[in-house]
Amino acid sequence: MALKADLRKAYLVQRRGMSEQEAEALSQDIARQFFTHFQPKAGQTVHTFLPIQHHREINTWYIIQEIWDRYPDVQVSVPISDLKDGSMSHFLLMPDTELQENRLGIPEPVNALPLPESEITTVLVPLLAFDRQGHRVGYGKGFYDRFLALLPQNSQKIGISFLPPIDRIDDVHANDLVLDAVVTPEKVWTFDVEKKGPSSEQDSEDIQEEA
Repeated sequence: MALKADLRKAYLVQRRGMSEQEAEALSQDIARQFFTHFQPKAGQTVHTFLPIQHHREINTWYIIQEIWDRYPDVQVSVPISDLKDGSMSHFLLMPDTELQENRLGIPEPVNALPLPESEITTVLVPLLAFDRQGHRVGYGKGFYDRFLALLPQNSQKIGISFLPPIDRIDDVHANDLVLDAVVTPEKVWTFDVEKKGPSSEQDSEDIQEEA
């Protein structure tokens, strides 16, 4: 059986076994796939995590920098996590925003402008594994499960993954959130949230138009 706890352990080991060069090359491929399928629009806010790069997390700075360079009317927001209650607050990230690492090594903004969940139109969701139905395995702390439940219904929830999906995560709960799409280095997987199943790459444009 493909259980979340087992997948989490296995994929953490696999990710940390990557070389820095391999992780950087795959992160660049993910950024190219993202901008090929999802074109941010003026007035939108793209929310992303900031990577702990020595843990071989996907380097989202390639996406952030391209938004700053090519989409000046699109905002970037990043979270600050409350490690006591498992909640997240969200802040505007600018090229001159000061960052400092929390005790988990996650870069977080200092003295940045807070943003409410209602302004967030697209979220890049971290994950370790995902399945063909659009379910994800995260780090197990529940930060993103709580956050994503607070978003407007039409906000895009887009996972990013170094690896392709597995067939099925077996211990999915009835209230587990289904992602709209997952970007991998090779392609974009999209999901029919109503039917909780896989769709085609071409559906990515439809998702963007609904945002």
